[in-house]
Amino acid sequence: MKSRDMPACIQPACIQDERSRTAIQRTAPIVIVLLAWLLPGGLPAAERPNILFIFADDLTCQALSSFGDHRQLLDTPYIDRLAREGMRFDRCLVTNSICGPSRATILTGKYSHKNGFYNNSTSSFDSSQTTFPKLLQGAGYQTAVIGKWHLVSDPTGFDHWHVLPGQGIYYNPPMIRMGEKMEHRGYVTDLITELSLQWLAGRDRDRPFLLMTQHKAPHREWSPPTRLLGWDADRVYPEPATLFDDFSGRSRALADHDMGLLRTFTPLDSKFVPPPEIDGADLAAWNAYYEPRNAAFREAEPQGDALVRWRYNRYMHDYLGCVKALDENVGRILDQLDQEGIAKDTVVVLASDQGFFLGEHGWFDKRWILEESLRTPLLVRWPGRTPAGSRCEKIVSLIDFAPTFLEMAGAPVPSEMQGRSFVPLLSGKTPPDWRTSLYYRYYEFPLPHRVRPHLGVITDRYKLVHYEGSGVDDWELLDRQIDPLETKNFLDEPGHADVLRELQSELARLQAEVDDLTPPPRTAFGRAPFPEEVDPTAPATPRQPRRRKAG
Repeated sequence: MKSRDMPACIQPACIQDERSRTAIQRTAPIVIVLLAWLLPGGLPAAERPNILFIFADDLTCQALSSFGDHRQLLDTPYIDRLAREGMRFDRCLVTNSICGPSRATILTGKYSHKNGFYNNSTSSFDSSQTTFPKLLQGAGYQTAVIGKWHLVSDPTGFDHWHVLPGQGIYYNPPMIRMGEKMEHRGYVTDLITELSLQWLAGRDRDRPFLLMTQHKAPHREWSPPTRLLGWDADRVYPEPATLFDDFSGRSRALADHDMGLLRTFTPLDSKFVPPPEIDGADLAAWNAYYEPRNAAFREAEPQGDALVRWRYNRYMHDYLGCVKALDENVGRILDQLDQEGIAKDTVVVLASDQGFFLGEHGWFDKRWILEESLRTPLLVRWPGRTPAGSRCEKIVSLIDFAPTFLEMAGAPVPSEMQGRSFVPLLSGKTPPDWRTSLYYRYYEFPLPHRVRPHLGVITDRYKLVHYEGSGVDDWELLDRQIDPLETKNFLDEPGHADVLRELQSELARLQAEVDDLTPPPRTAFGRAPFPEEVDPTAPATPRQPRRRKAG
C-alpha cells in the first residue's frame, strides 16, 4: 500500500509530534481491524468460520420432515438437526431449475445469461470466470469439492477436487481426482461422504476451510442403496392432490410435456431392470427385492390411473430411499464435526440445485417455474450467529450463495455478482430494501422432457409466466394465495387486472436490472417424438400479456 493510499492518520506527514504519535497509538487497533477487512484475506483467521456446503441433486422440500409436508413422506432426523440448530429458509428459489445451470449460478453469483451455462445439454462452464471458491482460496481458505460437479470443464479454485464425471452413477462410480481417473466400489452417497471425511481428517488445521460435499442423490434413476431396499415396508403413499392434473384452461406448454408418470417412465425408472453398474452381492440383493414385486406387477397388468398409482408408489420408495441414505450421511459428517470439536467454528449449509416434483401434476423432474420445482431446501447452521430453530420467509436465491459465503469469510464481494448476501437474514435482521420479487428463466428444449422455454417474475403471492417455442406463445398469471396448487390461470380474471399490470412492469424492471434483454441461445441437439407434433421451427414472438376481450 502506497502512502497516498493510507489513511491520513498514518501518513508520514501526520507524524509531527508526540500528540500525533499518541493519536496513532489510540487508533492503531481500529486501523488493524479495518485493514483486516480491506486487505486480501478479510477477517483475521480466528474469526473466519469454516464453511461446509452439503449440496444435493434434485432434493425437494416435500421429502424433508423439517419442512413439514402434509404427506409426511419421510423422517429425516439428521437433516432436521440442522433446522433445529439453525435457520430454515422457506422461500429459497432458483433462477433456472436445472442441475448444471444452478451449479454455475452458485459458483458465480450470476444468472445463466451472464455465466454462460444455460442448460445441461450444450453448455460448458467457463472456468476462467470469477467464482467464490477462487476468492476464498485467495483469501487464505483451503478449498475442496468432492462429489458431483456436472459442469463439463474441470473444477478450478480448489486445492483438492475429486468429482464424478458427468451425472455420475449410483453403484461403483468412477471418479476423477485432480485430473486422474479413479475406480471406486460401493454406493455413491456413502463414498462421497467417506472421501469428504478423509479430506477433513487430512486438512491443514491452521487455516479455515471451504468443503463442498456434493451428492448425486436423489437424482434420477433414484437407485437406493441395497441396505435400504424395502425400508418403507411396501407403504402405500398419500397421493398429491394434483396427481391426475389434466391442465384444463392452461397453456399447451404444460400438457405437452414428456416428464409424466404415465407417459415417460423407463424400465430403469420402474426398476424392471437393475442399474448396469451394479454387481455381486448388491445385484443379488437388488433382484431379491424387486423381482417378486415386478412379477406381481406383470400379473396384475395395471393400466391408466392404476398404472400411475403403481409407478407413483415405486417412485416414492426409490426416491425417498435415496434421500434416507443422504440423511444418514449428513449425520455422519455432522458427527465428525462434533468429534473434532470444530462444530462451533463451522457454518453448515445444506441445499439442493432445485426442487423436484413428487407426483404433483403427475410429474417427476423439475424445470418448471411451478413451486415444487422452483423452491429448493435451504438450511443454515451458524453457531453463535444464527438463532436455533429460526425461520426466514424472505425470498433468497441461488444467486445469493456466493456473496453470502464471501461475507461469511470477510472477503469482498465483486460488483459483477448479481446476488446479495443474506448474512443479515441469518442474524434475524432484514434490510429494508430486501427483494420482494425474483426473475426466472428456463431454456432447455425439446429434450429431454419437452418443457418449453419460459420466463417470469415471482413474488410471495404471484407469478407471471411466458411460455414460448414450438407453436406456443402463452402468458399465465398464477395466484398462490387463492390457488396454492397452481392449477388455474388468472390472466383473464377481472379482479386481477391491476395485479397483471403491476407484474408486467415488475418483469420489465427485473429484466433490465439483470441485463437480460437479448434472445436466449437455442438448444439444438435432437428431437423428441410426440403425438400431435407441431413445427418446432415456427417462430413464437413474445407478446405482452393482455386480457382477452369479452365475448
